[in-house]
Amino acid sequence: MQSLKDLVRPNIWALEPYSCARDEFKGRDAHVFLDANESPYNTPRNRYPDPLQEKLKIRLAQVKGVPAENIFLGNGSDEAIDLVYRVFCRPCVDNVVAMDPTYGMYRVCADINDIEYRAVQLLPGYRLDADALLAAADRNTKVMWICSPNNPTGNDMDRKAVQRLLTEFQGIIVIDEAYSEFSDLVPMRQYLGHFPNMIVLNTFSKAWASASIRLGMAFASEEIIMLFNKVKYPYNVNQLTQNAAMEILQDIEKSERWINMIRAERLAMLPNLQELPIVKQVYPTSANFVLVRVTDANAIYHYLVDKGIIVRNRNRVALCDNCLRITIGTKEENSELLGALRSFQ
Repeated sequence: MQSLKDLVRPNIWALEPYSCARDEFKGRDAHVFLDANESPYNTPRNRYPDPLQEKLKIRLAQVKGVPAENIFLGNGSDEAIDLVYRVFCRPCVDNVVAMDPTYGMYRVCADINDIEYRAVQLLPGYRLDADALLAAADRNTKVMWICSPNNPTGNDMDRKAVQRLLTEFQGIIVIDEAYSEFSDLVPMRQYLGHFPNMIVLNTFSKAWASASIRLGMAFASEEIIMLFNKVKYPYNVNQLTQNAAMEILQDIEKSERWINMIRAERLAMLPNLQELPIVKQVYPTSANFVLVRVTDANAIYHYLVDKGIIVRNRNRVALCDNCLRITIGTKEENSELLGALRSFQ
């Protein structure tokens, strides 16, 4: 890869970050806080949260097998996605390359930050095209986006192709592993030491069943994490979210049970969907959802809505014509969906 300094926007490299009150006494014991213009009355929400979420990161380091200094926490993974653009990409100058179809926020954040977004279509079977991705890059390509398991297709990207990109591309490669807990592959965060240009995303929204707390994770080199912390808003993760995450992490076995139940339901759902006359193809999945090609996605989607069952219509997404994305629910929810689909005419 290029040197990190050459990849980072010059103004960000030179940026003097905002110093919040809680940063300035770090490492010292204190019991009287008269520095941050907070209310002295404990509600108990009167104090600003830890701006770097240190206790939570220490706990996550134990769970994820990644040192705390290699962890960034944000307001959902979307904050980390936006920070990638703000740290590395110069508006109207630099560009990014991404596989297509994939998670839509990569393009939205590119548009918000005025960055050219180069979409490279996946190969048949939704396979990664490493040659095409590399060919789409030029000297102003700062970032590549890889989602694995991919959203909305559900499949893992081939590891050899991913490793080739990490080796040959000179910029930053972001691997979004929001659904990795449902996959059999070893998470890429375990290989951080091998690839200094890699950022791996993860989330509390899926396997941890905690989408409402809005907590995302990024794993990267200590230098990249420091840049993220330099640019993020001072108190980006509120104390209620930090407390909720600490509580969730006290019962890892519960999360593992949920993952196993979802994987079992996924295994049962696939053949049941495949046997439906309205289903043309059920795609392989390593996520907590399945992409299904049907006879008429628009009609079936609205039919399900009328029955109070909501799936995601992906008919307008590249390479996903007449496709529905169906999240794996409880046994009862899945049975209700299958029953409704069997009655569709």
